[in-house]
Amino acid sequence: MLRIVLSVAIGAVVLSAEAQAQANAQSWPQRPVRIVVPSPPAGGTDIVARVMAEHFSKAFKQQFFVENRPGAGNMIGIESVARAANDGYTFLMTASTLALNSVLYKKVSYDPIKDFAPITLAAKAPNVLIVNPSVPAKTLPEFIALAKAQPGKLTYGTPGIGTSPHMCMELFKSMAGVDLQHIPYRGTVPALTDVMSGQISGMFSTALSAKPQIEAGKVRAFGVSTAARSASMPDIPSIAEAGVPGYEAVQWYGFLAPAGTPAAIIAQIHAESMKALNAAEMKEKLALDGAEPAPTSPEEFGAHIRNEIEKWRKVAKAAGIEPQ
Repeated sequence: MLRIVLSVAIGAVVLSAEAQAQANAQSWPQRPVRIVVPSPPAGGTDIVARVMAEHFSKAFKQQFFVENRPGAGNMIGIESVARAANDGYTFLMTASTLALNSVLYKKVSYDPIKDFAPITLAAKAPNVLIVNPSVPAKTLPEFIALAKAQPGKLTYGTPGIGTSPHMCMELFKSMAGVDLQHIPYRGTVPALTDVMSGQISGMFSTALSAKPQIEAGKVRAFGVSTAARSASMPDIPSIAEAGVPGYEAVQWYGFLAPAGTPAAIIAQIHAESMKALNAAEMKEKLALDGAEPAPTSPEEFGAHIRNEIEKWRKVAKAAGIEPQ
């Protein structure tokens, strides 16, 4: 009899907690909501977060604000959301470092799968394979042939080991079957400067940095890293189209909540995210960064994160990149 009474009591408590959670979700949000960006202001992640925050503030009649928490390869800001209360008042807008960190570092203070509830992939931005105009190759197939004829002789720069442009090139080397010498720099600008001066042969650069130099004739572009051509540079073929079928490596931005955030809240903010990402203002601002909206369902974004971790783990292993 006592066991039955206890079971009924426990069941009543569980139902009461579920009812309370549902009621809270229905009345959400009742106070300002924070969107953490784990990088400095003005970058692609920050641009997306601020446009979405403005949309959410109007849609939900409550303030949504962006909090920049950069540092430690984005890990400081990402971890702060992983440890935040899952009550719908803290969200994360992050770049693909969310997945890359678990590949590149031995000690990562969060689990990119278990610690977060995916909401949507927000945007994708291509890197562009560029070379100095003195390189005797006019097309990607010619560049691949040149590299194969001179293994290890052609050089490429990156903003650093394990960065998105570095991983883009390592995937390219693996899929194209070429051997290029890596010259790591401290940032995109010095690497790009040396490409333009001919100190190194080429690099993968962000579209934002590369586009003005391509238009000025200071570098030659062979292809963008997205699977299809980029709307911001429609005259440049994708690498997959130009000679390496199946190639795709992009910088992406995604929107997440702490794991355990009520499903009703996830559904509400996902619906408004779709509206924000498809708005003309979002497309215009992303185009300035060479990026494009890429909205998905929460399930599709979760699968994307898992696929990215597996993909780059294989690339890092093949390139001999040991976790630091």
